[in-house]
Amino acid sequence: MSRTTVSRRSTARWLRGRPRLGRGLLLAGSLTVALTLAAMSVRALPAPADDTSAHRPAVTSRPALPAAAPPADPVRPTPGRPRTRVIAAAGDIACDPASRSLHGGRGTANACHLRATARLLGKLHPGVVLTLGDNQYENGTLAKFRRSYDRSWGRLKGRTRPAPGNHDYSGGEAAIGSAKGYFGYFRKIAGDHATGYYSYNLGRWHLLSLNSNCAEVDNCVSSSPQMRWLKANLAANHDKRCTLAYFHHPRFSSGEEHGSIEEVKPLWDALYAAGVDVVLSGHEHNYERFAPQDPNGRADPQRGIREFVVGTGGESHYPIFETIPNSEVHNDNTYGVLKLTLHPKGYEWRFVPAGGGTFTDSGSGLCHA
Repeated sequence: MSRTTVSRRSTARWLRGRPRLGRGLLLAGSLTVALTLAAMSVRALPAPADDTSAHRPAVTSRPALPAAAPPADPVRPTPGRPRTRVIAAAGDIACDPASRSLHGGRGTANACHLRATARLLGKLHPGVVLTLGDNQYENGTLAKFRRSYDRSWGRLKGRTRPAPGNHDYSGGEAAIGSAKGYFGYFRKIAGDHATGYYSYNLGRWHLLSLNSNCAEVDNCVSSSPQMRWLKANLAANHDKRCTLAYFHHPRFSSGEEHGSIEEVKPLWDALYAAGVDVVLSGHEHNYERFAPQDPNGRADPQRGIREFVVGTGGESHYPIFETIPNSEVHNDNTYGVLKLTLHPKGYEWRFVPAGGGTFTDSGSGLCHA
């Protein structure tokens, strides 16, 4: 299947307690000391769970699938030695509660493995979880979010930074209507309810969650509000050596169901011009990694963007028959998440399979100087 064929097909389908003081204090003035220490402890409490500037480290004593709660206290870095940040990402996650394949979250052989990927997240203990859209099928109402997504990935809601997909809108596949369920569930961590895009920093990395449901954000052309915001945001954060963007629809994909999405090319144009390093997307229910390339699909080892398609969150699988140029690795039968370790000057990736899967993919890259 030629790349031109994929593009035509995808365009058509687009329209659809403070610390305890020791008991060994024997001095008469111990009460004054204790009160002073307690006051210092209160001032050092970590930022709320929704504060994206705070890193949440791994805590090995937690169960594999922790209950929803504020993440652990941040570990303060050693001066002069910037710490790494670990994130995990996937999209296309929670089956419709009415799906016959859900089976109480257990799923079937071929669908609804949302609890398996949620358990995997619990074991990985990422500091931040990125969702790559289509968080809740078939049309993400708040009731469906509570009955399906919340009982699996929702247990890590406090450290999640989502992006919306077409099924998160009331129109489902067509991505039209409101996304009241999506915004009502994630609330302020999903950004402005009128737009659905936002940015934040993790160490020396700048991350952008974009809304690729173009019809819902006045299109994705260069003059649209999102594009104006994106260009200004990238210019204001040019001092960040490394940048990662994520949104639902992939610019490039070898997938048979949707393929490459031409409508998001303006997003890629702006990201490429600003020297963005990594883009994550979903929509195609498979995994695919591309070599660095420009928005037109030309290989560019020096300034190109490395794209990962990670539509493996659990809902179902879509096939890949023939790969398009610059595709390096792909898999269409494994659920799992992409683990990214963000260093001050580069990153490592590893696709981690869920539920006994054996496929994996790993490597590393440097950020653009």
